[in-house]
Order: sequence, then C-alpha cells, then structure tokens
Amino acid sequence: MPHHEQPPTPAALRRAVVTGSAGFIGSHLAHALAQYGTTVIGVDRRDPSTNATAIANLASLRGLPGYHHITADLVTCAIDPLLIDADAVFHLAGIPGVRPSWGPRFSDYLTSNVLATHRVVEACTRVGVPRMVVASSSSVYGPTDGGASTEADRPKPASPYAVTKLAEEQLCLAYAERPVGPGTVALRYFTVYGPRQRADMFTHRALQAALTGQPLRLYGDGHQRRDFTYVDDVVAATIAAATVPSARGVINVGGGSNASLLEVINIVSGLVGRDIQLQQDNVRSGDVLVTRADPGRAREVLGWQPRVDLHDGLRAHMQALAAQVPNYSRAA
Repeated sequence: MPHHEQPPTPAALRRAVVTGSAGFIGSHLAHALAQYGTTVIGVDRRDPSTNATAIANLASLRGLPGYHHITADLVTCAIDPLLIDADAVFHLAGIPGVRPSWGPRFSDYLTSNVLATHRVVEACTRVGVPRMVVASSSSVYGPTDGGASTEADRPKPASPYAVTKLAEEQLCLAYAERPVGPGTVALRYFTVYGPRQRADMFTHRALQAALTGQPLRLYGDGHQRRDFTYVDDVVAATIAAATVPSARGVINVGGGSNASLLEVINIVSGLVGRDIQLQQDNVRSGDVLVTRADPGRAREVLGWQPRVDLHDGLRAHMQALAAQVPNYSRAA
C-alpha cells in the first residue's frame, strides 16, 4: 500500500531552490512550485534577458510573485547565500545529451554534472538544507535484456554522459549518508517529453518534421523502445520526492508508456495529419535498444504514478509546438 494515495502538495515547501530553472524540466518545476505559493529561487547560467532558450522557457514565470531568477554558474558562484532558509534544493542543472559527450566535450560534462554538483551538495551540507532532490537519468542503467530496470540493478552506463549522471547521483547519496548531509532522493528520469523539450530530442524532432514537412533523421531502424514520460508527471514525482518525509535514495520516474520510435512516429503522423519522411542513419554510440522503468518504488515510496498517456502527452506537445511554427496548417 502506498504511503500516500496522492503525493502531498508543495504547501510544506515555503522556499525552494531550483538549479537549471531555465531548462526544459526545471522551468516546468519552478512554475508548478511558484503556482503552489512556494518562494522559488531559480538558478541558471543562461540569462533570461539575452539567452533565447531561457527567454522562451521562463516566459510563463514572468510576473509570478514567488519566482526569483539568479543568473549564475554553479561552477564558480557563491552558492551558500542562495540556499539560506531553503526547505529543499532541486538540483536539475547540468549538461544533457549522449552524443556530444564523446570526445573533447567530456570535460564540460564532468565540470557541470559532477564538479558543480559537488559544490552544490557541499553548500547544502554547510547551510543545513534538509532535503535535496537530484535529477539523474535512466541512461545510468545502460544496455538491458529488455525487461524493466529496478533501482537495485547494477548500473552499466554506456556513454560518457551516463557516467557523469551516475557519478552525480552517487556523490549526492554519499553525502546523504553523513549525519550532517541533506536527506537526498536521486530520480532516474526516463525519456521526458512535452512542451519546451530540447530541440535535439526525438519527440520534438518528430513533431517538428510532421508540422513542417521536413524529413526526420532516424538513427537506427526505429525499433528502439523507450519509457516516455510526460513532463507534468515528472514534475509531480519531483515535488513528491521533496515532500514525502520518508523518501530517500534512488527512485525510477518512468511514464509507463513504453513504445518504439516507429510507434511514436505513427502517433505523431495521425495527430498532425501528415506522413513523416524518414532519413535513415546509423545508430549513435551510447544509445541503448530498450529503456523500461520498474515503477514499483515510485508508487510505494512517493505514492506517485503517471497520469498522462503517450497519445495525450504528444497531443499537448504538438499543440505547444504548432503555436510556434509559422503558417502551420493541418495537412489532412
């Protein structure tokens, strides 16, 4: 039986820090918290007065009285003052993406995903922040036999990016074992999609191709399967991780919508009313064939389960994108 039939609301969070608040998930999380009445300190190195991504992602937060944006780089800035009186720190900042992590950019991944995280968790410990929620990734599991991954499975990261995400979560959990460390939950997100998703991500590219008529580059044969998780569900799980008193350790956050890339393409084609022209390409290094979350621990510990199915989530994602595509008209 879950500890909570419904995850508790963020009412318990008077003040929270969201790192990476100008990003895809971070901006949705900051918005949800601010709407609940939490005072949110958003930290991101992207300046919302000049950076196009930050401008777009933070548009919905403009004018919300509880949101305060700090443009700062966690690698170099003074972190302690940002955390004073915070009930929770949501650490979502970092460099994403499997493909660019091979080669010379690895040092950027190491700096942003591991060294910056070390500075954040050190500051949380010094200031006495009671709860830290860190964004990890399903990529830490690496190749599987196609079955559902449980939190007890041995991680086998298959890309430099995944190595840094595993290091990041384990670093935070190591600090949590100390008597003075913050209570910590590491959430392994599975293929998050929805409005404001990064333009290099598959569902965004598939929708963009359908809306514009441009071809979609497909890496591999399209039979790769993913546990697609809608961003609103991810936000609900992330807030629950900070507000359920007993929550600790690693927890999978998977949407329960396990589908192949070809199945997603078919859904998108139907939603938009246009066939998608495919450009086949080789599988990318570090891409695994199947990701599938065992949702048991999220259900038991957080009282969380996904509410948005793939079809409804893709429709919402499409509507948000269609509003940005000039002269878009339904092809069907």
